[in-house]
Amino acid sequence: MNKVAIIGAGVSGLSMANYLEKNNIDYHLYERRKKDDLKGHGFILPKEGIEYLSQIIDINELYERGSFLKKYIHYNHTGEIISEKELEDVFVVSRSSLIEILAKNIPADKITYEKTLNLQGFSQGKAEIEFDDRSVLDADVIVASDGSRSRIRRNIFEDEIMKAVLENEVVNIIENEELAGQIESNFLKFHHEDGGLTFGVLKLSPTKILWYCQFDITRFFINEDYTPDCIRQFMLDHFGNWNPLVSSIIEGSSYENAHIWRVYELEKLNPFHHNNVVFIGDSAHPLIPFTSQGVTSALKDSYILTNLLMEEENIRNAFIKYENERKPEIETHIKNGRTLLDQFLLPLDQQPKNTLPISYK
Repeated sequence: MNKVAIIGAGVSGLSMANYLEKNNIDYHLYERRKKDDLKGHGFILPKEGIEYLSQIIDINELYERGSFLKKYIHYNHTGEIISEKELEDVFVVSRSSLIEILAKNIPADKITYEKTLNLQGFSQGKAEIEFDDRSVLDADVIVASDGSRSRIRRNIFEDEIMKAVLENEVVNIIENEELAGQIESNFLKFHHEDGGLTFGVLKLSPTKILWYCQFDITRFFINEDYTPDCIRQFMLDHFGNWNPLVSSIIEGSSYENAHIWRVYELEKLNPFHHNNVVFIGDSAHPLIPFTSQGVTSALKDSYILTNLLMEEENIRNAFIKYENERKPEIETHIKNGRTLLDQFLLPLDQQPKNTLPISYK
């Protein structure tokens, strides 16, 4: 089997490495960040995502680090219930926990941190990729998993149009046993009556709460310094007079590790491969957060691509089959996500009832 280089050790890169490790395929994983750079947000995993994860990790360890969600409860910003919906096998986990679990299965000699790789071009159908010290990457297959703003993708597809989505997020985790004790294992989402502003609450453990806000970037602005004080002030200004649970979470949170998610999407999907380079996860198909399908899609990409690399002698054939299998489902999630975005921007009384913020194919 050909040697595989994976660029990017987020969820997609680590899941790909886990599938390759499981199937004894030669690979190496490269990550430009430090090993302990685990700041970020959390993930919602529908049943299908859990099923794919169970093939490569001890699923009980995942269950110990997060929580199953019983219901989705939609409120207005004062706390009046708009709708409720039962959830089946939907799980929430912090990004840091999922990264740690996936990284445990990768031998230390197969992952290199603080390495930046640069695509110089192509020669005889193979990518010429250099490290910062000008040494050259030796690999037959390059799996690009370097995120929604993938430098490798933008280098190859120079005419792509990457546009800002009219919604950004602040995501944070608060550790507060008293507040967590007030919340059952439900997905709570508060929506302002004027639209374009929401606050979500998900309980990770008896002491931890994952919270996030979504805001219409044409109406609400955070100082671009993105300092903890600026983020805190933004939250107090726009959510401080909401339901007491929301205001208590905002006031009790530290903002040192709050994550600002500036959301972008491709106007039109690129091919999922070029010569010996193949894209997975957000580097192939950035999904806006309303889908709650980012992790599951990355896991499916990795699983299907690994199987095709084992089945097909010709790499190009494997890549073509991979794109043909994955692209239709991704396009469905993109369509669903845009529909949910349009609804989010509307005043609350114009939004359909019983809408679930998870895209299903």
